[in-house]
Amino acid sequence: MKRSDLIRLAVLTVLIVAITALHYMTTTEKHQFHDIYRRLYYLPIILGGFWFSLRGGIAAAIVVSILYAPHVVFQWGHHPTTQTEQSLEILLYNIIGFMTGFLSERERRQRNRYQAAAERLEESYDKLKKQADMILEIEEQLRRADRLSALGELSAGMAHEIGNPLGSIKGTAEILRDAFPAEDKRHEFSEILIREADRLNKVVRDFLTFARPSPLGAGRYEVNEVLREVLLLTRQQAKKNGVEIILNEDRTPAVVGDREQIKQAFLNLILNAVQAMPHGGRLTISTAHRNGRAEVRFIDTGQGISAENLDRIFNPFFTTRHEGTGLGLAITHRIVQSHGGALEVNSRVGEGTEFILSLPLAKEEFQGDES
Repeated sequence: MKRSDLIRLAVLTVLIVAITALHYMTTTEKHQFHDIYRRLYYLPIILGGFWFSLRGGIAAAIVVSILYAPHVVFQWGHHPTTQTEQSLEILLYNIIGFMTGFLSERERRQRNRYQAAAERLEESYDKLKKQADMILEIEEQLRRADRLSALGELSAGMAHEIGNPLGSIKGTAEILRDAFPAEDKRHEFSEILIREADRLNKVVRDFLTFARPSPLGAGRYEVNEVLREVLLLTRQQAKKNGVEIILNEDRTPAVVGDREQIKQAFLNLILNAVQAMPHGGRLTISTAHRNGRAEVRFIDTGQGISAENLDRIFNPFFTTRHEGTGLGLAITHRIVQSHGGALEVNSRVGEGTEFILSLPLAKEEFQGDES
């Protein structure tokens, strides 16, 4: 029993005992006081009905009747007319107790029904909200897919048209560079031309990668093994930027998919983190598996991403770096999605960024993990 119910029970007991004591301690000659006392019994009876519903109202009425009946029989037995009136009062106690308890019980059940209906409505609202959020997310994905489709067609044409003359420009610049001594300004200008041609060539390659994604392979690979290979490739760049990379490996089951494409996705995320810390920092990479998925977290201590840019970082050509093409994260996002995975990002300006990449495990690995 709850503490509040115990307190209410104690109050009812005190009221009934006190009123009964007043009846038995007051002589019958003071009938006007007894008229007041017997009506005071209605207070604990009604409170019992309100506090404990039908059971409380009937119980309080029965207790009052048992305690009051001897007083009627023995003290008022020599007054027949008065005895009848007080006997009817006992009957009224039970009627009032039953009615009060019945009405309180009905009100309680109605309140419970309203509460249950409110909970069901709240659950329905939560489901509708989740469905609405899902619809908005699907619409955003469709809009992104439309943009990517249009961009793919445009990029394919542009890359083809730019690639050929770009090779001729670079070749000519190399001939001009070799024609001048190193101390000549024209030699320096030729070097600049070659570097810019290489940078433009990288953009063209990204265009082609984005416009014509390679078909997915169906091999099996270990996520930790691929990560270690990528870290060997990026070690020099990280050291140059003063970035410490920490790899926390967990036993992760095999994943099915295109090893090279996932390797490219890991490479893009690591380079993106290193470039976000030009003055040094720490990149922590952790692997785990849960709910049938391999999970890789990339947590850097870089500059972070503002809230207004967070929703746009996977859009093609969106970048906050002057030398960036804005295609790295877009390509990574598409690679992960094409493998049935997910890529999420959390970031705070001045604190750093966390990318969470998850991939479905191989079917047999998933079943073994569940067992």
